[in-house]
Amino acid sequence: MKKLILTLIAALGFIAGAQAQEAGVPWDKAPNRTNDLTSLQNGAKLFVNYCLNCHSAAFMRYNRLEDLGISEQQIKDNLLFTTDKIGETMKANIDPKQAKEWFGAVPPDLTLVARSRAGHGGTGADYLYTYLRTFYRDDTKATGWNNLAFPSVAMPHVLWELQGERRPIYEKMEEHGEEVEVFKGWEQLTPGKMTPLQYDQAVGDLVSYLQWMAEPAQNTRIRVGVWVLLFLVMGVVFVWRLNAAYWKDVK
Repeated sequence: MKKLILTLIAALGFIAGAQAQEAGVPWDKAPNRTNDLTSLQNGAKLFVNYCLNCHSAAFMRYNRLEDLGISEQQIKDNLLFTTDKIGETMKANIDPKQAKEWFGAVPPDLTLVARSRAGHGGTGADYLYTYLRTFYRDDTKATGWNNLAFPSVAMPHVLWELQGERRPIYEKMEEHGEEVEVFKGWEQLTPGKMTPLQYDQAVGDLVSYLQWMAEPAQNTRIRVGVWVLLFLVMGVVFVWRLNAAYWKDVK
C-alpha cells in the first residue's frame, strides 16, 4: 500500500509539474490504434526497449501482453530482461536514488499516464503524442534536450536516434503591441534512423500501447456497453408495448 501511494504521488507530481510548465503549443491529435494488434505489438516493443529503462509500469504484468497476440515464448525471448519473470510487473531497473540525482526527480510510473495526463488541450494520448514529437536540441539544459510541450523537462530525448536532432524555427510577430516569437516548424540538424513519417507512426504505436496499458479491457468494455444499451432499448420497446396492451381496455 505504501508503495502504491508513493507511486501515485510521484505521478501526480509529474502531472502537476507538466501542467504548470505547459507551453502554448497545441496538442496534435493522436492516432487511436488500440484495436490494431500489429501497432500495439510494436508499441510494446518500443516501450520495453526505450521507456522501461527508467520508467516502470508497476500495475502491468508481462504475461498480460499475451492479450496482444504475443506468445509467452516471444515475451521471454524479446521483451524480458534476464532477471525478470513472465508473471512479474514491469519494473524499471534504474536505482531511484541515482535517477533523482541525474534527473532531479524519480521518473514516474507510466501505467496510467495516458489516462491521467488529459487536459484542456486534449486527451492524455494527444499530449503524449505531441510531447514525444517535440524534443529539440538545447545545449543550455543539463540533458542537452528541451521540449516544446513541456519546457525545461528533465527527461532526455530517448528516441533521438530514431528521430534525429532538430531545432524549432520561430517567426517574430506583433501581438497586442508587443513583439513575440511564434513557433513555425522544424529544422532537421541530423537525420535519424527513421523518416519523419516513420517516426510519427512509431510514436503513434507507442502512444496506442500506453492507451491500451492504462485500461487493457477498454475495447471489451465498449463492445459490451454497446450491446447492453441495445438490450435496454429493446427492453424499453417491449415494456412500452406491454404497458399499452395492459391498459388498452381501461377507460
